Amino acid sequence: ALNCSSDAIVPGWAFMLISTKLQPYAKKVVLGSLEDLETTLFQSIIEDLDISDFKDKPVIIKGCSNKPVPPNAYLWATIKLQPVAKSIMYGEACSSVPLFKRK
Repeated sequence: ALNCSSDAIVPGWAFMLISTKLQPYAKKVVLGSLEDLETTLFQSIIEDLDISDFKDKPVIIKGCSNKPVPPNAYLWATIKLQPVAKSIMYGEACSSVPLFKRK
């Protein structure tokens, strides 16, 4: 991850040049903070996720995790699952919040 603050004097094309040098070695290049990189990685993983096993099934998106999860990841998971899931809930099985139910 390349960190670029708004007060930097580095021209925008410089980051493009750096990315051309990183391309043979990096799987992904992100301009921003470590948080931006982690968010981008979560987005890529969710986009590539095979959700066929969730077709017509109730799904609970667990909110607690031992590792930090970007808030956008929950949105992307919901959007990805909505076309196939019978229902989507958030939380734990004993106290889940209903978010979506197919009619």
